[in-house]
Amino acid sequence: MATRKKAAQPRKKAPAKSTSWKLRLYVAGQTAKSIRAFANLKVLCDEHLHGRYQIEVIDLLLHPDMARGDQIVAVPALVVKLPDAVRQIIGDLSDTDKVLVGLALQQVI
Repeated sequence: MATRKKAAQPRKKAPAKSTSWKLRLYVAGQTAKSIRAFANLKVLCDEHLHGRYQIEVIDLLLHPDMARGDQIVAVPALVVKLPDAVRQIIGDLSDTDKVLVGLALQQVI
């Protein structure tokens, strides 16, 4: 009689401390809202991602064709490319709790 081996189940990996975040911030020129969004994002990243991030700023006034790829309909808009699924956060990123939830760095309270 043949014995059946149990199929090994893949283990869930804990998020690595070295996980790199690829963030894309879409803006429309150097408006007060765009500048505030970048400043807020930089502070959040410095506090919570400790140098494990890359921010790419796309000015849609200079590159309007770039909006189509990430389906941007409002600016400023933050698109999180890595480490997980693509997510979008729209606005000047001043509501820290909402941004942290959107980045999956904080649980919904």
